[in-house]
Amino acid sequence: MKDFSAQNISFTDFKLNGFYSLGEWRPFLFIPLFLMFFLAITANSILIYLITSQRSLHSPMYVLIGLMGVVDLLLPIFFVPSMLLSFLFNWSGISLTGCLIQMFCLHFVGTFQTTLLFWMALDRYFAICKPLYYHKYKEISNFLKFVFAPLIRNVLLIVTIVSLAGRLSFCATNVIDHCFCEHMALVQLACGDISVNNIVGLLTVFLVPTADFILIIASYVVIFTSVFKSGKAHTKALNTCITHLIVLSVALTSALIAFLSYRIRNNISSNNRIVISIMYLCFPSCFNPVIYGWRTKEIRHTFLKFISKKVFTF
Repeated sequence: MKDFSAQNISFTDFKLNGFYSLGEWRPFLFIPLFLMFFLAITANSILIYLITSQRSLHSPMYVLIGLMGVVDLLLPIFFVPSMLLSFLFNWSGISLTGCLIQMFCLHFVGTFQTTLLFWMALDRYFAICKPLYYHKYKEISNFLKFVFAPLIRNVLLIVTIVSLAGRLSFCATNVIDHCFCEHMALVQLACGDISVNNIVGLLTVFLVPTADFILIIASYVVIFTSVFKSGKAHTKALNTCITHLIVLSVALTSALIAFLSYRIRNNISSNNRIVISIMYLCFPSCFNPVIYGWRTKEIRHTFLKFISKKVFTF
């Protein structure tokens, strides 16, 4: 009778237990993560301000860069502040509803990191390979054709995985061995069958970031081939594309390792898994403003003018 009643208890409050094995060293994690958070918030806020305030930066490519800045600004806000408070004050409690909301926000907004990169790659493809059709492609009616399909895909997949996770019963433990509500970190605590959650989670990984990455690679291959054949000097564009691929490759590799580590036997420790998860969320947020901001000539010049005005004002 005891066993029967215990099996029908489903926890609705959880404790995020990430990095607790570090003991007295755990609070020191506040320093590097706060610095990363500060860099991401500051750099992306400046980037968004410059693009929204300067009419010269209102072209489609800069609008996409601004949207990337919004994504990179929001992602750390969804989980880093609560994680920092947990390190300092040991505040680690979270409700099931709060956990599901955080999960949805992280994964939904996170999907647009690669989706926006795909739209940028598409923009570069038309600008470099088909310059005569560039303005036609950038008409709202034509551009929306490339927006709706990825948008609907992202919404449907993330809503599905979060809804499935919310229907599970958690009767074994309420301790999540993570610093935030990642999908599989919560799902693996369920006391029922989670095979459907596993399948849908893997489908999401391969249909969103992996599919976007393949499309981006294909776009850049066509761009590189076109540039080399034509002999045109597009060194800046090529350098930017290569940097995009490096950052995207690191983020995608980290995401795949984090997602697959829950599903296959491995020797990855809990702490290393959490570091990998933080990396695929925070790494792009810290480095994208440099790649898409500082390395873009027009944005860099606008930023330097903005700084010089502020200096002379004081």
